[in-house]
Amino acid sequence: MSVREADQFLKLDGGGHGLLDTTHFDTVRFPPPEWASSAIQEAVSNGAWAYTPYRGDPEVLQNLADSISSFMGSRVSADQLALTPGTQGALFTTLSALVDEGDLVLLADPDYLFCERILAFLGARVERVPLDLTGPEPTLDLEVIEQFMPEQPRLLLFSHPNNPTGAVYPESMIARIAELAVEGGFRVLVDELYSRLVYGTVPFPHLRSQKGMEDRVITLLGPSKTESMSGFRIGVVVAPEDVIASVEQTLAMTSLRAPAYAQRVLAKWLSDDDDFLQQRIADLESIKNDTVAALSQVPGVKLSPQAGTAYLFVDVSSFGVSDVEVARALQQEAHVVVSPGYQFGPRGSGHFRVCYARDEAEWAGALERMVVCLTGLANGAGIFGP
Repeated sequence: MSVREADQFLKLDGGGHGLLDTTHFDTVRFPPPEWASSAIQEAVSNGAWAYTPYRGDPEVLQNLADSISSFMGSRVSADQLALTPGTQGALFTTLSALVDEGDLVLLADPDYLFCERILAFLGARVERVPLDLTGPEPTLDLEVIEQFMPEQPRLLLFSHPNNPTGAVYPESMIARIAELAVEGGFRVLVDELYSRLVYGTVPFPHLRSQKGMEDRVITLLGPSKTESMSGFRIGVVVAPEDVIASVEQTLAMTSLRAPAYAQRVLAKWLSDDDDFLQQRIADLESIKNDTVAALSQVPGVKLSPQAGTAYLFVDVSSFGVSDVEVARALQQEAHVVVSPGYQFGPRGSGHFRVCYARDEAEWAGALERMVVCLTGLANGAGIFGP
């Protein structure tokens, strides 16, 4: 079946439908920081803040420029920023501003499920760059990028940390991507939505801090995941000024601006929240370890836990049934919604993505049901028969 048919078949529309929905974070267990509530209430009480320029309130942008500069290790000016309706809005408006019909775009595989769908909507030609998790460090197949360089790609697109696998790339790979971009004359769009959600002492290299990339890379950021502010619908584009100008025009035509009151919550984002961030990462890492331990009990399941995000990308290719069928069984038997791997590209087939940012007690029961269901499938005794 087609991607659209499979989504409709599994009711993957973000609604949950009364099931435990692991396609996104549990924002009850993991609420936004305390300062977010007071910031939004202050904004709502000031009607003068209801309308802003298309790319964002100038005061907010100036404050963000300083905090993002510190975070990324690369100087950012307010003229290099635009605020969007969520990071999803950042992805669509930026791709709409940059990509024309027939343009060659290189896309990591697997990667965030809406990337290829947006590119198809825009009429781009997509060629996939495989992600390899089998070596000592995760890496994209850079030889594939080199292979397509004579065809003058318009853009390289990837998420970092990778969604769905959680992979954090080594600095050597990020540095080589920068060299290839400069050599090949193409731009790179990197979605760093999860760049604050990295475990242990693994360093996170920002592509923008690499030599020659300030005028060549577009970085997407936002507080929707690590800080659980998805409901605020606010994203950030960090890009060269010519790209920001095009993004601004796209914003004007699609949404006028990011939610103006929500823009004000960014005043405290990326600053003075180390205690909050460390506690959140510690809580999620504990749940991650429990999730890995539980799913490792299932015969035939292969796990490659990575250093970022709150996702596991579970390999069930040995079961002999499709990832759509596995997702359907988990819905019907375990009452849990997962994201089947086909959504993330061809290399995602035979996997499913699960978000373990859940309430611990509720998640423990769900894991027990999942283990029973998956073990049945592994043994050929699931709902599809032997």
